[in-house]
Amino acid sequence: MFVNSRRPIVIALLVLLLVGCRARVREPGTLNVWVHSGQSAEREVIEKQVERFNARNRDIAVQLTLLPEGSYNAQVQAAAIAGELPDLLEFDGPFVYSYVWQKNLIPLDKLLPARVRKDLLPSIDEGGTYKGRLYSVGTFDSGLGLYGRRGLLQAAGARIPTANGEAWTAGEFDRLLEALARNDPDGQVLDLKLNYQGEWFTYAFSPILQSAGGDLIDRRHYRSARGVLNGRASIAAMERLQSWIQKGYVDPDIDDAAFVGGRVALSWSGHWVYRDYADAFGDDLVVLPLPNFGRGSKTGQGSWTWGITANCSNPKAAARFLEFLLQPDEVLALASANGAVPGTKRAIVRSPLYAKDGPLRLFASQLLDRRGVPRPRTPAYPVITDAFGRAFDDIRHALPVEIALNKAVETIDLDIQDNQGYRDSSPTSP
Repeated sequence: MFVNSRRPIVIALLVLLLVGCRARVREPGTLNVWVHSGQSAEREVIEKQVERFNARNRDIAVQLTLLPEGSYNAQVQAAAIAGELPDLLEFDGPFVYSYVWQKNLIPLDKLLPARVRKDLLPSIDEGGTYKGRLYSVGTFDSGLGLYGRRGLLQAAGARIPTANGEAWTAGEFDRLLEALARNDPDGQVLDLKLNYQGEWFTYAFSPILQSAGGDLIDRRHYRSARGVLNGRASIAAMERLQSWIQKGYVDPDIDDAAFVGGRVALSWSGHWVYRDYADAFGDDLVVLPLPNFGRGSKTGQGSWTWGITANCSNPKAAARFLEFLLQPDEVLALASANGAVPGTKRAIVRSPLYAKDGPLRLFASQLLDRRGVPRPRTPAYPVITDAFGRAFDDIRHALPVEIALNKAVETIDLDIQDNQGYRDSSPTSP
């Protein structure tokens, strides 16, 4: 496990969770599968998918267990310590690297047919690969960008950049916020979803760093964040974001209704809000790329993915279930329920939202064109995202950016040092 200053608290939590876990009996031909308990529409789809798979495969029976999303990773860690992981595991994509380092997952390269892997979005293949081996696949990915109200933007004299290569420059975006604020009663014109918690801050705002030429860590060797997370490019990018808050342009969005309630003209958010936004504004709604901070508009990527555990009794059977989930009909069934970007190229072609003329095509094209930046592919990621999230919180509350980022770097580098650079031995074989 990764080391940090809160390790005793984490271990205590794991023990408590472990005590509460019910025993799972492994029967011949049964695959124990864990998934997170997301929104009801997603749960219904996965339950029906399991029913369809079981009906078509008499020699395999998938046994599904739903676990609460908020404590999901902690329960996985508890089960790993006890040697009680299921055969097949769904998890938030960025955790794949720490799970592999802990030797909890096996490679999928030789288990999934080449045609299945070739059909994956580049972002899913890239995000699931660690040290040259594929460990996870997802049936959907995510889209991040700006939603705007066309009429308000045009009234402020703004051009409408609907393609990735047309993104507003950071300077243009600054001037647009100022122009919008002049015509707004309280001057708050931008929603950054500050009411969200946890992983949102890294997912939503690290693309600013990468667009500016910075990053969360030095990706050449993943041994340090120094000079990168607290380098000049990262500091300048986060100072710009901080200025939006300090100038009063950002709505705190306590009620999660800043955009749909008509209080702001722009919302920095993802694919999951589209239906509510479209219902509120119809044809006046536009989907835009994030601003270009100097090195092109970047976007977050990654979502819940699947992996086969080292505890799996029948990896080939588990791979058959994954192959089933990645069929176009099954991918579209889940994407229809949660509104996410379908995880395969064949499914995208058939998607009413993400196909060539679909209203959310921007999000699909970002991933197909490799404009998404995967979160750092290192077992240190849980510490990186926690440190950046704390830094972002300090920055939004007016702490000087350089001080906040320096603190994050110290936390990240200490964790990497405590874990001997996260050096590991050869991967677990399938």
